[in-house]
Amino acid sequence: MRVLWGIAWRILVWPSPKVLHGWRRMVLRCFGAKLGPGVHVYPTARIWAPWLLEMGPHACLGPEVDCYNVGGVRIGAFATVSQYSYLCGATHDYERASMPLRPGVIEIGARAWLAADVFVAAGTRVGEGAVIGARSSVYRDVPAWVVAAGNPARVMKPRELRSEP
Repeated sequence: MRVLWGIAWRILVWPSPKVLHGWRRMVLRCFGAKLGPGVHVYPTARIWAPWLLEMGPHACLGPEVDCYNVGGVRIGAFATVSQYSYLCGATHDYERASMPLRPGVIEIGARAWLAADVFVAAGTRVGEGAVIGARSSVYRDVPAWVVAAGNPARVMKPRELRSEP
């Protein structure tokens, strides 16, 4: 299945114009992705296994995002994973000589925003409404409605929404 997906991605997804989000949703759904309406997956985003991807309505995988979703990735409604971010859904058990692969589910809560070039480790959860600062590395769960940044990412302050004018 991975070989077939690799061929389909290279022929049907990668060369597609940026504006054809509907086309990419259709192709991803054909390979088992569970996608809500209005999902935006940019053509240069790389998805390891679409059958292990779930995205809520209006969620976004930006340009050059690498979604290595061995353990599965769930992205909530209206959440954005910005350009160059890396969702690393597996690691290796370095305490064993054979270093077996250890997959872990990554969950990005609804209305969360991962800014540019964020690394998210296997088995972590970014809470609803959380913002992860650019170039940060998430190795542990991040609570809901906070701003976190750094390597490793640390909570900096609560995220408070202002009313629109």
